[in-house]
Amino acid sequence: MRLILLGPPGAGKGTQAQRLVAKHGLLQLSTGDMLREAVKAGTPVGLRAKEVMERGELAPDDLVVAIVADRIQQPDARNGFILDGFPRTVPQAHALDRMLKEKDLELDAVIELKVDEGVLLKRIEKRIAETKARGETLRSDDNPDVLHRRLLAYRDQTAPLVTYYQLQSVLRSVDGMAPIPEVSKTIDRLLERRPARASPAPKPRAEKAPATKPPAKAPGPAAGKAAATSEARPSRVGNKTASRARQAPKAKGKPAGKPSKIKAKAPTAGARSAAGRRAPSGKRNRQQRLTKRR
Repeated sequence: MRLILLGPPGAGKGTQAQRLVAKHGLLQLSTGDMLREAVKAGTPVGLRAKEVMERGELAPDDLVVAIVADRIQQPDARNGFILDGFPRTVPQAHALDRMLKEKDLELDAVIELKVDEGVLLKRIEKRIAETKARGETLRSDDNPDVLHRRLLAYRDQTAPLVTYYQLQSVLRSVDGMAPIPEVSKTIDRLLERRPARASPAPKPRAEKAPATKPPAKAPGPAAGKAAATSEARPSRVGNKTASRARQAPKAKGKPAGKPSKIKAKAPTAGARSAAGRRAPSGKRNRQQRLTKRR
């Protein structure tokens, strides 16, 4: 389970985070603690953080995200984690999303503790009075002026995260002004109703694609017409007479099946000469005269 608790200073985020850690075995991640641990361990990220802290500058977003990325890979973060104090701005939320996506992880819920700032100031004043009455040392943040400045910073920088995570459908709002046990029960109910996330499907093995024949060309209009004609015609097997009759040309103006009368033409001179040559005209005339004399 991976959670983020949002809310202004004094909303009770620390109290609820400790309860969730004890109940679900989660790891509470505080960016300040992680920075100090990385510097102490002397990791590459810790050395970068040490240089920034020695200059008195705030750790850049990419550095904080790198520290979170290293921390959530350790065995004690196997069951999940709760981010405390991070992200504080929308750019930090974008950087966190990119890092989680690279690790194939995602947030289960972002719990917003909604409180009344005026009531928070009254709580601080009451706690200061009770602490002084007991003779105890005041905490550094037990100061109405300091709390007011922190509330302004939250309103300007961190409050836009509510809209950001609301658009991602992971925001769950809780009335932080209710008694602590009631706030805890409400958070439990919200976490129980969160939609189950499907486990990622295994990636299929790459197989060699079978050889495929090139697709046949689509028949043109003429081929479609020929196919339709061939379907309409009867089969030639066992019906040769009908096929021949269909193939024979029909005489114009005559009923089918009756032979047409063709008038024979007289042979021309050329044709007679081709059929058999006659004797020359002079010789023919002498033969006629001899016949008459006889």
